[in-house]
This record gives sequence, structure tokens and C-alpha cells, in this order.
Amino acid sequence: MTPTRENGLDVYRRMRRIRTFEERVGELFVRQQTAGNMLHLSIAEEAAAVGVTYPMREGDSFTTHHRGHGIFLARGADPKRMMAEIAGKAPGYCRGKGGSMHIADRALGHLGANAIVGGGIPAVVGAGLSYKVLGKPNVSIAFFGDGAMQQGILYESMNLAALWRLPVLFVCVNNQWGMGTRIDRAAANTQFHERANAFGLIGRVVDGSDVFAVKEVAEALVQGAREGIPAYLSVECYRYYGHARMDKSPYRTPEEEAEGRKLDPIQRAITRLSESDGVTSAEFDAIDRAIAQEMDEAVEFAINAPPPPLTDLFRDVYDDRDPTPEPLRKRLERILAANLTAHGPE
Repeated sequence: MTPTRENGLDVYRRMRRIRTFEERVGELFVRQQTAGNMLHLSIAEEAAAVGVTYPMREGDSFTTHHRGHGIFLARGADPKRMMAEIAGKAPGYCRGKGGSMHIADRALGHLGANAIVGGGIPAVVGAGLSYKVLGKPNVSIAFFGDGAMQQGILYESMNLAALWRLPVLFVCVNNQWGMGTRIDRAAANTQFHERANAFGLIGRVVDGSDVFAVKEVAEALVQGAREGIPAYLSVECYRYYGHARMDKSPYRTPEEEAEGRKLDPIQRAITRLSESDGVTSAEFDAIDRAIAQEMDEAVEFAINAPPPPLTDLFRDVYDDRDPTPEPLRKRLERILAANLTAHGPE
């Protein structure tokens, strides 16, 4: 597929926004401005996020794993609200309560990121079933890592999706490492799409360093899912950094990392667009500068945003119609005051 120049630049812009956002998230962490001490970057996985979400429409839904910043951003998330959520601030998508690994937004179809490996997968089966019952032309996509390929919930979900012919797509972002374990040390057969085929799904594999190839395959699979043909896609890429921000990946050799870094989907897109469509360095630089400014503003917004008020402690935990739980300190003061009234000072 030869993308049009305009389409190609749009694809590049989306990937560059994800890369720059993730770089700024890393900086926010170093500045000790993130909520908690865990976050997971998806640098070098941009083609999976952009290519798979490109054919999605309004009303479609998805779930992500704990490495899902880029996927949500590709679906149109506001980087300021995302950064605020990662910083644990009130303007964030979940009012600062979700943090990096639990961002969600029903308005954009994000059914939730999940820190449990494979935990978000069955939600898309439920969403797909609802679309089918209600006659809606939507699809639901589950994004997960190769570590989830050893989780039983994935196979239960794939079986039901195939059995009921649900509008669902399962997407494994295979970055070759599950925490510190290489995939060939976790699975005897790493041809994961063959497992999907066994359940009756359409199984495909695509080179995750080529965003245009990912986009082409995803367009066909998403359209098939809309027609009741569920599928599975394995996007093969390489994780640039360790499992989490503090992981220096001592389990990988420098030689392996050097080879892996050659699989940069952004650089490959630059080369293709330069050679095929005559996109100049000045054009790329202009896009990069605008995005850098956008993400710098997102960081400053997050740093300066207010934290959630203490009065929001139980909000979203209990039904709004239920009485707000009484803080322990207030309860003790009330009991002591009642005791003093009843018995007087000793």
C-alpha cells in the first residue's frame, strides 16, 4: 500500500505525538512529579497504537494494558488530561485516582487500562456482545502484551468471540519481553497467531516497525470484525526500555538492544515518506517542533494542576446516593464528645 502524502504525514504526526508524550512522561517521573513509582513506556511501539486504531470509528471501544499511553493518545486523548492523570492531579481523566496504569474514558471508548496482565481482555467480549445484541456497527479491541499470551482468560475470551461471532479484535503488542523474561523462555511455540486460528479466529502477524503495514492489516481485520468475523493480530516490535521506568533491563545484552533499536517505526516512516512522497526534513522538523511545544505545555499543566481534594476520597467508590463515609478522626471526635456530654469531665 502506498499512502497518500497527506495520509502519510498524519500517520507520522500521530506516532511522533506518542513518542514525545512518552519522553515527557519519563521526564515527569525523573522530576518526581508522577503519582506512585511505576509507569511503563511504549516507546518503539507507536506503529501498533497508530496503525491499529486508525480504522476505528466513533462509538468503537477498546481496552489497554499497563503500557497503554500511546494507544489512548492515538484514539484522540487530550495529552494535558493524560499527563495530569499520570501526575495524580484532579483534572486527569480519572480525577487523579487512576494514575498511569488505570486511565479510562467512556467518552472516547476507553473501557480501561489494567495493571493485571490480561485483565482488560474479557471486557471487549462483553462490549462486542452488547454491540451484536443491540445491532450496533461497532467493534471492540483488546490491546495486551506478549506476557498475556500465557493467561487463560485470553483463551476463554477468544473462544467466546469466535463461538458467538462477535465484533472483536485481539491485538498482542509483542515487544519480545514479558518483564524480564524473553518470549521464547515463556512459550514453546511463539507463533501466537496459530493459537488464535485454533479457536476459529482469523490470525495474523505484522511487522510492528512498519506503521503502514500495520494499518493495512488492521483495516481489513477491523472491517471483518464489524461483519462478525473476530480476529487476532500480533504486532511484532521491540521494547526500547526496561519493563518499567526504573528497570535498566540488565537481562538484555547491549548487542541485542542495539539491534532492537534499529526497528524504529518512526525512523522507518521518515525514510519511506522522504523517498516515496518527497517529504522534506524541514516539514518533519516543523511537525516535531509543534508537538514538542504541545507536550511541554502538557507537562507544565500537570505540574501546576491541583491535587484531588480530600473530600473526593470516597467519590467514585460508593454510590452518589449513599451517605459519605465518616472519616475515622471525625468519628472518634464525635464519640468522645458524646461520651463527655453523657458523663461529664472526670
